[in-house]
Formats: sequence, C-alpha cells, structure tokens
Amino acid sequence: MRQLFHISRNLTLAVLLGGLAHASVMAQQQTKVQAAQKSKVVFQVSDGESKKWELALHNVRNVINDMGKDNIEVEIVAYGPGIDMFKFESPAASRIDEIIKMGVRVVICENTMRALKITKADMLDNLAYVDAGVSQLIKRQQQGYAYIRP
Repeated sequence: MRQLFHISRNLTLAVLLGGLAHASVMAQQQTKVQAAQKSKVVFQVSDGESKKWELALHNVRNVINDMGKDNIEVEIVAYGPGIDMFKFESPAASRIDEIIKMGVRVVICENTMRALKITKADMLDNLAYVDAGVSQLIKRQQQGYAYIRP
C-alpha cells in the first residue's frame, strides 16, 4: 500500500511539473508573439502652419523615444497644405531627415502635388508617394494603425 502511495505521489508530482513546464513555455511563446507585434501609428499632416509641423515632429519623436524604434512603425501622411513641410526649402527639412533616419515612413499625396503643380524634384529625398493621402489614412486605420492628427 505504501509503495502504491509513493507511485501515486510521484505520478502526481510528474504531472504537476509537466503542467508547470508547459505553462512556462506557453508564457514565453506569448511574450515572443507580443514582442514581435509592433505597435503602428499614422500621423496626418494636412495643415500649412509651421507650428502644427513642429507639433507633429515632436509627437513622432516622443512616441519613438517612449516606445523604442524597434517596437513601433510610424508613418506620416501629408496632403493639402501639409505637403509644404516636405519641400526642399521647408524650415523643418533637417528635422524630417532625422526622423526618416529613425525609421519613420513619410508618404506624400500625389493628388495634392498635381493640384499645386509640385513635382518630386521639389520635394525632400527619401519620401514615398501615394495617389491619395486620405485613402492612405483609411487603409492604415484598416490595418490597425492608431491615427493621430496633431
């Protein structure tokens, strides 16, 4: 009887330890999945005011510094008067170059460019272009991006 008790106890301990080991592995896998899933945010820039541009750039830098550039995807979508921020003569040009180097993707609306007769030659380097800035915002929100309009 005593031997049966020891076997039963050892079997119970083995099952419990196996369960704990499994739970530990599952928790580690969940942590890896969460770490692999980056947060995503899209910023709208559609104002022609330099104060709004500065606010947008501060917001972008703050979110990257807070969350870590490896933990977040950041995109800026510019259209309307906001595209002036991304022209070569923009007072924000050097700061824009800095955030692009941090991994921020900047997308410019080609509809606005056509309407204002602006070409890519007028714009800063390392920008991306889409047909419609507003449509890009919609797509990004459908893809789970948080939406910010400074």
